[in-house]
Amino acid sequence: MSATREALFEGATRIDAWPGDARATAYGDGLFETMRVHRGVVPWADAHRARLEAGAKRLGLSLPARESVDAAAAGLFDDGGDGVLKLLVSRGGGGRGYAPIADTAPLWRLSRHALPAPARAGGLVLRWCDLRLSAQPALAGMKHCNRLEQVLARAEWQDAGIDEGLLCDVDGHVIGATSANVFVLHGTRWTTPALDRCGVAGVCRAFVLGATGAVEARVSPEDIGTADAVLLCNAVRGILPVARLDARAWAMHPAVAGLQRDLARAHPAFPLPQELA
Repeated sequence: MSATREALFEGATRIDAWPGDARATAYGDGLFETMRVHRGVVPWADAHRARLEAGAKRLGLSLPARESVDAAAAGLFDDGGDGVLKLLVSRGGGGRGYAPIADTAPLWRLSRHALPAPARAGGLVLRWCDLRLSAQPALAGMKHCNRLEQVLARAEWQDAGIDEGLLCDVDGHVIGATSANVFVLHGTRWTTPALDRCGVAGVCRAFVLGATGAVEARVSPEDIGTADAVLLCNAVRGILPVARLDARAWAMHPAVAGLQRDLARAHPAFPLPQELA
């Protein structure tokens, strides 16, 4: 079953339609999580919930009870299938004006989607995006609902031969891809961009940080070009080796293959690629 299905709620009450004045719609005033489902279960559910709660605390946003979300998710995946589960939480209170209304029940929606197509065999082909990400430390790291920068960046190319685009901030530091985090390897040292000014701190990024002991630091475009290996990662697609960026090409690196093995042991939705089994 791959057709999109959804459930809508206000607080713990099922509603028939998402309000047109929902603050997430009107102002991007909300958070979302995109989760890989394996046989009806979200293996990284605790990590997604922890990130959601951390973002909600920073925004002063009420969240639906975890029990309510879990029950609704079970209903969407009652066939025990695989797919993608998206949770969107909007601050409660509608109408016009930026001022949030205190102590309102959140609006939230869960939707089920099909898995993305398998990644390109041999590794991803990347490009540089022209758009530069703005710096806003108050929002850095969160998966908030204002994603217009990513929308504009992804609109820069239509070439089916390009899998992803890398984004820099206004100061020229690499932040990540339009929908993934990035790690670079020099010798035995992994580095990933610091996300204290902008960017999304992904759940799979946290896994790779723990598995590699990577340094969080400023990363330049030159650091990408001189790397021994580059990978992208997110919670839906896992760890994806990069094969080419402009004129630079990379063969599959043993360190990346090792991380894919680690991920396969930690998350049942990401089996070993055939060549690594």
